[in-house]
Amino acid sequence: MRYYGKKAQLFEEVRNLSPKLEHLRLLVVGPVGAGKSTLINSIGSIFQGRLYQGALADTACDTSFTQKLQTQKIRDGDSEKFLPFVISDIMGLEGSASAAGVRVDDIIMVLQGHVRDGYRFIHSEPIKTDDGSYRPKPTLNKKVHCVVFIFPADKTAMMEHDEDGIIAKMREVRKGAAELKIPQVVVMTMVDKACPEVRRNLKMIYRSKKIEEKMQECSNKLGVPMNYVYPVKNYHEEIELRDDVDVLLLSALKPILAFANDHMQELESSPNLSRPNF
Repeated sequence: MRYYGKKAQLFEEVRNLSPKLEHLRLLVVGPVGAGKSTLINSIGSIFQGRLYQGALADTACDTSFTQKLQTQKIRDGDSEKFLPFVISDIMGLEGSASAAGVRVDDIIMVLQGHVRDGYRFIHSEPIKTDDGSYRPKPTLNKKVHCVVFIFPADKTAMMEHDEDGIIAKMREVRKGAAELKIPQVVVMTMVDKACPEVRRNLKMIYRSKKIEEKMQECSNKLGVPMNYVYPVKNYHEEIELRDDVDVLLLSALKPILAFANDHMQELESSPNLSRPNF
């Protein structure tokens, strides 16, 4: 693949990142329908040079389509090499009145690296420490190095009223991540649905007052600084890649990986940590 301009620069910076670990681990967290799986596929599409579907997504489901902890490795083009990061996807957050959705305490377990890939989340039951899916002594490369909160820009009602407690749950996850000193960012999806001007011309995204307001709402409600809120558009209706979509996604991914790498290095320098097995 040969890209040009800003896209090429970002593309090479991301793919040439060399963490000391086998890979950096990102965890995407967000409400049902926010576009977690679609974000993973959109990032994979850039590096495959075509539309890619590694994480299954469902646009017609009002409960979480993802039921298990699923970690996606992304191949570097047609080579046998994988990129220096993985993205873990989990069951979506649902309201406090719902009998479904991922439990906050389960997410904290995932952050700590205790949950094995493929674990099927059960809302009514926490992860058991005597279960085969529980990893008692996670190595450094099994821990999460950055939490990526996914929030859809078009769901303003949920942000304003939060009647079902989803934002409260996200803040609980934030608190747990903060106690573990894990960096956190927000990727704001569906910007094209939130602003007609941006839908017509994605390059107007940082000039749009509407998108700026949405970013500020994310910052206010979740407590994440404004400069850690990244507006993006996922691939959900296109049949070919677009440079403007890719540049936004890569512009978000680059600092996210930098934060993850910083955290990994901090963990590596800390005493009493189990070492990675390669």
